[in-house]
Amino acid sequence: MGSLLVHVPSLVVSAAVVGAIAFALFGTAGGWIVVLAWLATGGLVFHRPTELAFARRVLKLRAPRPEEQARLDPIWREVTARAGIEAHTYELMVENSPELNASAVAGHVVSVTTYALNEIPSSNLAAVLAHELGHHTGGHAWAGLLGYWYSLPGRIAWTVTKFVARIALAIAAVLSWRAYFLVAFVIGMCLVGGFMAAWYLTLPLVLAPYLLAFMGRKAELRADQQAAVLGFAGQMTQVLHQLQAEEDREKAQIVAAGHHLKEPGTFARLLSTHPDHHTRIQALEPYLRTGL
Repeated sequence: MGSLLVHVPSLVVSAAVVGAIAFALFGTAGGWIVVLAWLATGGLVFHRPTELAFARRVLKLRAPRPEEQARLDPIWREVTARAGIEAHTYELMVENSPELNASAVAGHVVSVTTYALNEIPSSNLAAVLAHELGHHTGGHAWAGLLGYWYSLPGRIAWTVTKFVARIALAIAAVLSWRAYFLVAFVIGMCLVGGFMAAWYLTLPLVLAPYLLAFMGRKAELRADQQAAVLGFAGQMTQVLHQLQAEEDREKAQIVAAGHHLKEPGTFARLLSTHPDHHTRIQALEPYLRTGL
């Protein structure tokens, strides 16, 4: 529920964008029909064929090949049995990637990379799948997709606005520096005026990326806990140690190549949707001590 509340300002802005265009083109009655139809499209997040089409077309996921399905099925059945969930409730898909990763997509899709599928032990793969199942049972996956979908009109409008502003500044710069500063001043005043007139929307929009990142970090820790509760604390810790080792190796390669290693700053860390691996490992330690 918290994840959805963070998306409310984006929803309001997007509804205003959709409504302004719809009312201008179709009048009051037609505009309301368009707005209500747009709101209803959020239900597609829970429509399984639409989810699968989104996973295939947008996320470039694919169905497992027969030999991949043969490996995934017994592992997935064990994970879902421990969670008390029917295995067919969720759809398993594969991402062609050389990285150790997995994801919970939309409302009923769990994906794993080809690396995770082929290169790590079955017990660790079970931990990864249990983690992603935790995202689904915690509602993180569908809430994130629903928020993203409803924020799209606002995102598109902001992108178009920035593009128009850049074009206006570029044209003004060709004319004279006075014209450039005049256009920049007008744009700045419009932004300040918009912020002052609707601070209750603009302030949450500014804070939303940080709040969403914070919610994302909490969701990752809760999904780790879900895997631990199902009995995969040790295996999940092994996976995290492997991820940390890969990250350390990449950093060492950068330094060895003579490049400067730039660590993420405070704002970058605040915008990260995942806690660092050490934080996640420490959060799992109580489960390791109790034997889960």
